Amino acid sequence: MTDFLPIRKAVFPVAGLGTRFLPATKSIPKEMLPIVDKPLIQYAVDEAVEAGIETIIFVTSHKKGAILDHFDPDAELESMLLEQGNDELRSRIHNIIPDHVSTRYVIQEKALGLGHAVWCAKKLVGDEPFAVLLADDLIRSSGNGCMKQMVAEYHATGAGCIGVEEIPVSMTDRYGIVSVDKDAAGRNYINQIVEKPKPEFAPSNLGVVGRYILPGEIFKLLESVQAGVGGEIQLTDAISRLLQSQPMLAHAFEGVRYDCGSRQGFIRATVDYALEHADLRQELLKYFEKVKDLPG
Repeated sequence: MTDFLPIRKAVFPVAGLGTRFLPATKSIPKEMLPIVDKPLIQYAVDEAVEAGIETIIFVTSHKKGAILDHFDPDAELESMLLEQGNDELRSRIHNIIPDHVSTRYVIQEKALGLGHAVWCAKKLVGDEPFAVLLADDLIRSSGNGCMKQMVAEYHATGAGCIGVEEIPVSMTDRYGIVSVDKDAAGRNYINQIVEKPKPEFAPSNLGVVGRYILPGEIFKLLESVQAGVGGEIQLTDAISRLLQSQPMLAHAFEGVRYDCGSRQGFIRATVDYALEHADLRQELLKYFEKVKDLPG
């Protein structure tokens, strides 16, 4: 294994409005919506910490203080739980982020696209390679988490990396799409990336999901990218330019992805994660059996 700069920082773009979950997200950040008993953002942060990330950078808005509050210590609540003898509950909120991991935040004054959100973290990231995780994409893995898998690929190759999965061809206009060339070791190197192409123009059915490892050079490219699809500054467009000078891997991760930016994906994730809880599983299965034949 060759030594490359470690991936120490992760950017979490969380300034979006979450309009698909209105009216709930009028006052609650969509990233704080719970899957069973943990908010979406915590699953993504846990995945980053597992991968060795030491600095969590939230690109947020003035209206999303709840996210920062969630990761701050709450000595009063912990003390109350201790007094009540509820050590199990206390353990769930104690050190939600380990002591060796720091949190920073930067305000995205106006939502101008994912590319702009990543660019807002430039001063906090610096010139080193870094990760980007989108909390909307919840990825459940039975072994190493998606980001830990990608960090391993980076350390093996030195190349940037994007999480991908096969999607129905009819849905290519909802994703960034990549086409790849496979090397002798079986790794897929990206030769093209296109933002939300119509199915007839899509170079493949490999859709980009919300996991990236990017070199620091991406910030200079983002500065020159013009508004693209949807009138937004697209991260995809900057990556397309990056491909002219640097290799990028497409990582088909091991795990199940839930699109929790959609109501259907959010509900599926809630059900699947609930079924993993021993205290919920049997009652849920009984309930499903009871309602499965009810008229629609």
